[in-house]
Parts: sequence; C-alpha cells; structure tokens
Amino acid sequence: MKFTSISLLVLVTFFTYSCKKSSTPEEYNAKASDPKLFHETTTQLTDVIIHDIFKPPVASRIYSYSFLAAYEALLPGYSDYQSLAGQINKFAAPPKPESGAAYCFPLASIKAFTVVGRTLTFSGNLWDDYEKNLFKKYEDMGIPEDVYERSIAYGDTVAKHVLAYASKDHYKEIRGFRYTVTNEPGTWVPTPPAYADACEPMWNTVRTFSLDSVTQFRCPPPAKYDLNKNSPFMKLTMEVYNIAKNLTEEQKATAYFWDDNAFVTNVVGHAMFANKKMTPAGHWLAIIKNVTTEKKLNLMEVNEAYTLGALALFDGFVSCWDEKYKSVRIRPETVINNNWDPNWRPFLETPAFPEYVSGHSTISAACGVVLTKLVGENVAFTDTTEKKYGHGVKSFKSFKDAYWDASISRVYGGIHYRDGVEEGTHLGEKIGQHVLNRVITRKSGKESAMVK
Repeated sequence: MKFTSISLLVLVTFFTYSCKKSSTPEEYNAKASDPKLFHETTTQLTDVIIHDIFKPPVASRIYSYSFLAAYEALLPGYSDYQSLAGQINKFAAPPKPESGAAYCFPLASIKAFTVVGRTLTFSGNLWDDYEKNLFKKYEDMGIPEDVYERSIAYGDTVAKHVLAYASKDHYKEIRGFRYTVTNEPGTWVPTPPAYADACEPMWNTVRTFSLDSVTQFRCPPPAKYDLNKNSPFMKLTMEVYNIAKNLTEEQKATAYFWDDNAFVTNVVGHAMFANKKMTPAGHWLAIIKNVTTEKKLNLMEVNEAYTLGALALFDGFVSCWDEKYKSVRIRPETVINNNWDPNWRPFLETPAFPEYVSGHSTISAACGVVLTKLVGENVAFTDTTEKKYGHGVKSFKSFKDAYWDASISRVYGGIHYRDGVEEGTHLGEKIGQHVLNRVITRKSGKESAMVK
C-alpha cells in the first residue's frame, strides 16, 4: 500500500488532533488547576510593573484589579466560594457563564488576569511572547476546542467587567495633579538626591475596596514639630540620627531587604541614573507565592490569598496616603540637614512623600494580618523573593514577625521616625482585619482548608 505525502500529512494531522481531543474534563481541568502557571503569571505582572516603574500606590491598584478578575473568573468552578459582588464597594457581579456548557475555569481565570494586567500596564510588548507561550501550554493540555474558546471568551468578559469597574475609581481624574509645597515649619519638602515632586498627593480620593471612607481608621497626631532638644519630636529625630551613625551590618541588611523603592536614584559626579526595583506590594505578593507554594494550596486557595492580600494592600495605601497628606510631616533628612548636619544622608533614599505614617509599615501589616488568618498564626517561612535583585534572603517566625521587621527597617534606613512606623503598623493591622471582616470569600459554614 502506498501513501502520498498529502495522505501522510492528513493522517498525521488527524492523529495529532485526536490526541489533543482525547483528554477528559477531569484530566484537562486537573492540569489547568496546577497553581504553577498562575504563580508564574503573577511574577510576569510584577516584572512588567518593575519595567514600567509604577509608583507603589499605583502598582497596588494594578495588582488588585488583576487578582479580582482572576478570582471572579475562577469562582464558578468552586461551589464553596462566593463572589465579592456586593461586598467590595460598588462592585456588581460579572456575567455568569453559560448554563450547561462546559468550561475550563482555570483557563478563564488566567485569561482574565492577563487581560487586566496588560491593560493597566504600559509595555504590551512584554506580554506578547509571554502570553503566546502561556496559552500554548493550555492548548497542549487537551482542552476541547469549543471548551477552550468558550473559557477564553468568559475570561475576557470578566476582565472587561472588572476594567469597567476600575474605570470609575477616580484614578484617571487625578493624573497629573501636582502638590504645592507650603514651606511651613515642620512640613514636608522634596529631598535629595532627586528632589522629586510629591507622589500621588490625591491618592486618598481613589475609591477603596473595603473601607467605608478613608478616615475610617485614624492615626493619633504625630509628635508636634519642636526643635527644642528635650521635645518628643527631637528625641525621635535624634534616635534616627544616632541609629544611622551606628548601623550594624544586620540593621543595614534589614533596611536594604525591605527597601522596595521602585526607582532608586544614583548620583555619580554630574551623572544621575536609577535602579528599578520591586514595590512593597509586589514584595508581599511574592511572599504569598512562596508560602502558598510551600503549603501546596490549591488554585482557588491561592487566588483567595492573592486577592484578599491585594485588596488589603490597596486599602492600606489609600488610608495611609490620606494621613500622609493630612499631617504633611517633615522627613528626618530635612530636619537633620537644616539644623545641624547638612552632609548627613540616610542609608536608604528618602521617598518623595510626607513621613507620617509609614506606607511600608501600613501595607505590610495589612497584608500580614490577612495571611495570618488564611495560612496560620505561627507559620515560619523564608523570604527569597528579592534575592534576584541583590537583597538577600531572610527567615521569619511568622507573618507578624515579618511585618514588624519591615516596619523597623524604615527607622534603620533613616527615612522614618519610630512613631511613624509603629502607628503605620497599627493602622495596617486594623485595615487587614477589616478586610477579613468585610470581604467574605467562603460561603456560610465553609471553613478555610488552609489553616489546619
């Protein structure tokens, strides 16, 4: 029997097509439900955010909407979970999948995530090859063509629903707004080396997810600006100055580990250049990746942790930023330079916004409280998330241990007073607990499978 080249091609094509169609729903859904591809895609979003140099509050917004879309698109495949519609502010339920039709909801979820992440970032070219390779992996799982296309379409529908929701959060209206420095005693002014404009001075007007208002949780007033050497303010300032002059290697390592400055300015002679790094939100979301991978949590548990963590990070930034531009407190570097040591520089670059309260302290505690509830109170872990950026590795006894370490690191770095980091941490703890109380992912009576 003779085969022509055309006959052989048809036979090979038929055989290949048959193999791709051979997977059962149980088989292809099991493959698609492996959290590994979702974790890798969250890292891709972080890499794009770093490349595009989004400021920390803006980065938290990108993460929040991306994870919200992923969660809602995955939800129909998990009957024990419920939508965040009606729970987070002004969010309506996305369209439901077609009744009786077969879907691969893990595929829909990652599609929703990439559509939102791509739309809210700048560098589409960084998504092109990544998405091509990503979805090829799902195609190779043997998902039937009609199920594949239907799932992709559903993910796209959920993404568009979330993007429409995002478009009404007042973010666009505050683009380009610039803060006017008052130069009143004790108030914030731009700091060396870049003397950059204030970061996101209107961030407190962006819609929150869980908070009833940005003033729901208030911080006590900061120590009054007073240059008398015995005043509480000067004692706080001198503590920063003296710690910075006698930093131990361990303190330096802690400060650098939690630096998370998206755009670190370097000045060499007359030349200025910058290093791009992970934001604080990206750091904590990477911690979620590491811990949930180690704990072997399933895809829905992983989505739950990412989503609630991201919402806590975002609301932490909004609440903290309201306090920052309410108190407009001067940075230690300015006080020290203007009053007794003009050549003093902090170990870390001072961020371009007011000091009180510490943003990193706030958002770290907010996310840490969420993770403590979801994963466990005394879960020890090693944080390797920023090793590739040269920040080393640190081990912690618990999430609380980690967020207090992040908090004190800002004092070691010379960029915050002690009351700024401590009150920021307390604020973040309240916000994290509020997110857990307000945003309920599990249906009534369904206990979390995470905490054993």
